[in-house]
Amino acid sequence: MDIRDEYGDACELETARLRLRSIRHEDAEAIFEYASDPLVTQHLPWRTHQTVQDTRDYITSTLERQEWPDLAPWGIEHKIEGKLIGSCGFHHWSLEHARAEIGYVLARRYWGQGYMTEAVGAIIAYGFEAMSLNRIEALCRPLNVASARVLEKAGMRFEGVLRQYMFANGTHHDYKIYAILREDF
Repeated sequence: MDIRDEYGDACELETARLRLRSIRHEDAEAIFEYASDPLVTQHLPWRTHQTVQDTRDYITSTLERQEWPDLAPWGIEHKIEGKLIGSCGFHHWSLEHARAEIGYVLARRYWGQGYMTEAVGAIIAYGFEAMSLNRIEALCRPLNVASARVLEKAGMRFEGVLRQYMFANGTHHDYKIYAILREDF
């Protein structure tokens, strides 16, 4: 199963307000706008971008991942503004176990407006309908209450805390794990 179309681009998904599409080199400024914001990146396992070159390097690695069976995230484009406002996608996909994990990030200006719940809902539907997944998981840090709300609104259930699960930015972090099963969808 592949999330790419016949041209090698991530299949586009659409919601009422968003278009989920491949990330492109010309998205560098829009991505840098949110990836350089310390409030946006405070709960993420990657470092805040310091320069636009950091963002260009991220885009290059994302485009390279599209060429492998690994999954690259979709860019989240605001339909009316025509601007990339975040990203969302699967990673750690296990074809054998029909399981994948969702990760996402959204520009601060768009927080609290339901955009990420909309994007995550589209990704979950795609995972069950097109990728034949049985289980979709997501992680968030315990203090990231807004992210936990997104996952709950998208129908995911809290399953527990993974203690000191990930080492990022010089320290080990606990993560809450959420999941939804095909039978729950």
